[in-house]
Amino acid sequence: MWTGDDLQRLVSRELSDYRLIVVSNRQPYVFKMVDGVPRGEMPPGGLTAAIDPLMRACGGTWIAQSNGEDDLAAMDDSGRIRVPTDAPAYSMRLLNLSDEENTGFYYGFANEGLWPLCHIAYTEPVFDAEHYGFYQSVNRRFADLVLDEINDEPAIVLIQDYHLALLPRYIREVSPDTIIGQFWHIPWPNPDILRICPWQDEILDGMLGNDLLGFHLSGDCQNFISCVDANLDAQVDPEYGLIDYRDETTLVRPFPISIDFDNLDTEARSEEVEDEMARLSRELGLNRGRILGLGIDRQDYTKGIPHRLRAVERLFEKWPQYRGRLVFLQAGATSRTSINSYMQLTIDIESAVNRINERFGHDGWQPVLYWPTSLPSTTFSALRRLASFCAESSLHDGMNLVAKEYVASRVDDDGVLILSAFAGAAQELTGSLIINPYATEQFAEAIHQALTMSDAERRIRMRQMRNTVRENNIYKWAGRIMMNLMQASTPDHSRLTTTA
Repeated sequence: MWTGDDLQRLVSRELSDYRLIVVSNRQPYVFKMVDGVPRGEMPPGGLTAAIDPLMRACGGTWIAQSNGEDDLAAMDDSGRIRVPTDAPAYSMRLLNLSDEENTGFYYGFANEGLWPLCHIAYTEPVFDAEHYGFYQSVNRRFADLVLDEINDEPAIVLIQDYHLALLPRYIREVSPDTIIGQFWHIPWPNPDILRICPWQDEILDGMLGNDLLGFHLSGDCQNFISCVDANLDAQVDPEYGLIDYRDETTLVRPFPISIDFDNLDTEARSEEVEDEMARLSRELGLNRGRILGLGIDRQDYTKGIPHRLRAVERLFEKWPQYRGRLVFLQAGATSRTSINSYMQLTIDIESAVNRINERFGHDGWQPVLYWPTSLPSTTFSALRRLASFCAESSLHDGMNLVAKEYVASRVDDDGVLILSAFAGAAQELTGSLIINPYATEQFAEAIHQALTMSDAERRIRMRQMRNTVRENNIYKWAGRIMMNLMQASTPDHSRLTTTA
C-alpha cells in the first residue's frame, strides 16, 4: 500500500533534476485573516491531499486562481505565498481574475459548456463565443504565469482538470522541452457528443500539447482517442493509447482517482467522531430505533439527487413498514448558484423533499431531512458511520469519491453502499449494490435489499470494498501519474506499452 512517504521518495528519486509546477483552478491553501495575520488552511478534497506531498518533496510551485483579498495580504513582494504556513515547503502563485473574467471563464464556458458536454445528464450545454473568449484569455494568463515560473529551466508541469484544456498547447508553443501532463477529472464524451462544441478542434489541439493525458477510466481514454481520430490529422494507436500529432506524441492513460484511506479511517475511529455520533443519534432519533439512510453530494444535476428522492418515496409507498422508522438525510452544500440549471435543481430538490414529507410525515417524524450546507469533517464522518446505507446515484460521474469515503469510514465493516452504474467507482466497488438511477422501481428495491441484508453479507461486501480502497489509495494514484509522466517524456515510446 502506498503512503505519503512512498510518494515523497518517488519524487525525490525521479524528479530531482526538474522543477515541479502544478496548475489548477482551485488553490491548495485558502487564506483567512486570524488576529490580523493571514493563515492558510487546506480545503477538503483528495486532490490537494495527494499532490501536497509531491510539492513538499520537490519544493515546487502551485499556480491557481486567487480566492480573495486575504490571499493578497499573504503574498510576498514577488507575488508568492510560502505554504504550508507552519512549515513552508513550496510556493503558491495566484492569478487574480476580474468578476467579468471569472463569469466568462469559470461559470460560462467551463461550467455551462464543458461540464454538461462531458456529463450525460441531459442538460444542454451553452456555448457562448464571448465566454469562450474569456476561457482562451484566462488560459493564456495561466500560461504566462507558468512560463514565468519555468524561466527556461527543466520543469514538469502537472495540469488539473477541464478549466485548463488550452493551457498545455499554450505552454508547448513557447517551451517545447517542458514535460507536461494533465489529469481530466470528469468524463470524456464520444465523437458524436463532442461535435456539439463549436471549438472541438481547438480543445483537442490544446490537450494534445501534453506528453501524458490522464482520465479516470479506460472508456474515457478510448473516447478521447476516437475524437482525435475523427477530427484531427493525427496517427492514433488505441491499443497502446498513443497519439502522434504535430510531430509530438501524447500518451493517454486511465488513472482512477482515490482518497486518503488511512486519514479517513483514523478520523472515523477518533473520540471526536464518537462524540458526534452520540449527538447525531439523539438528534435523529437513532437511539430510539430509527434507521438512517444517507446521501452526501455537492448539489449538482449530475449527482441524481431528485432520482434518489423518488426512489425513497417509492420505498415508502411499496414498503409502509419503513414509515416512522427510516430517516433519509440528504446533505451537501449548494453549488454554482448563479447558473440557471443549478438554481432549478435546488427548486426541484426542495419540492421533492416537501412532497415526500407532506405525504408520509407524522407524529414529529420527517422521512427526509435536507441539509444544504457545508458541514465539519467530523460530522460527515459520523454520518457515514451511522448510516445503514449510503446512496450515490450519479447520472454520470468520472469517479465519485463520496462512495469511497463511505467505505473508508466504515471501520466496523458494516453498512451498504448503493452505487450508480454510471459512476466510475462502480468498476472498483463491486461489493456495492449497483443501480440504474433512472429506474426508480429497481432503485427502491435496492434500498429495501440494503435494509434487509444479513449481517454476514454486509460485512463480506464491506470488507472487500475497504481492501480495494485501502490498496488503491490517493498516493498510489499520484505515484502512477508521475511515473507515467516521466516515461512519456522519453524519446523512445516503445517501453511505454507495458506501463498502465
